[in-house]
Amino acid sequence: MTATITLFNNQAHRDQVIALWESVFGHETAHNRPAPAIDKKLAVEDGLFFVAIIGNKVIGTIMAGYDGHRGWIYSVAVHAEYRKQGVGSQLVAHAERALTERGCMKINLQIVAGNEAVATFYASLGYAVEPRVSMGRRIQANIPSHDL
Repeated sequence: MTATITLFNNQAHRDQVIALWESVFGHETAHNRPAPAIDKKLAVEDGLFFVAIIGNKVIGTIMAGYDGHRGWIYSVAVHAEYRKQGVGSQLVAHAERALTERGCMKINLQIVAGNEAVATFYASLGYAVEPRVSMGRRIQANIPSHDL
């Protein structure tokens, strides 16, 4: 089954994306809650937030980022009913094309350690583990302290 990949539309897709992300990711920490993550992405206005739809149903998502040097892939999610049907691969290929069109030379992504199914998926698309240490720092002043 082939889904249509389109730009995220806040009015048409927001509630479905929030529900999908909550079911796929769980988002245990405040900085990863779907509503503020969507709002922050939309504020950037980079045209790199896509959804996979069948009819009017959002069945998948992907966000990408590009800083002029490297590209990043985030928030790849596929509804459980549509997994292993090529939707995730279709989303990644779409984001890769969008990043390539912007001049991106390398695309990075991060996955949670131990998530072998996801690692296998990305390896099948040509991604490889690199000898890097991923470090992060939360900027508490920018993280909403209340549920949205």
